[in-house]
Amino acid sequence: MSTSLTTHRQLYLREQGEQSLIELSDLESASIELAKFDLWLKSKRKLTLSNIEGRTWVKTCTGGYITELTFFEDGSLIENRLFDRFETKGHWSLAEGLLKVTIFKGNNHYNFTVVGNLELNIHSAIEYKNDELHSYLKLMQIEQS
Repeated sequence: MSTSLTTHRQLYLREQGEQSLIELSDLESASIELAKFDLWLKSKRKLTLSNIEGRTWVKTCTGGYITELTFFEDGSLIENRLFDRFETKGHWSLAEGLLKVTIFKGNNHYNFTVVGNLELNIHSAIEYKNDELHSYLKLMQIEQS
């Protein structure tokens, strides 16, 4: 199964199913109704460099943690906690319209792949902390003034 399809299936099951996170290794045995999955896929879009390079996004998770992500053209990024401005760093890449992000915080590393939303600039991802399933994310692009 392609990385893109795997990412989409995992996110679909979180957003349309019982709203629980499913390990990638469990996707093969998960039941997906193809007609509903296709409808869900039509609500998604590929992200582009113009959505990312030089832009700032807000990231939030189911635990209520909120940060700003600033994406630089060289593939680096800075994450700041929204209220106390604590800074961490990471890197990003764009592949098959999916935004792949890695952030380093002390001894921890966080990875997630963002799937674009067609109708609103509120995108979603499933995050891994130190390669373990961690959280469901929503990410919003901030409009430039």
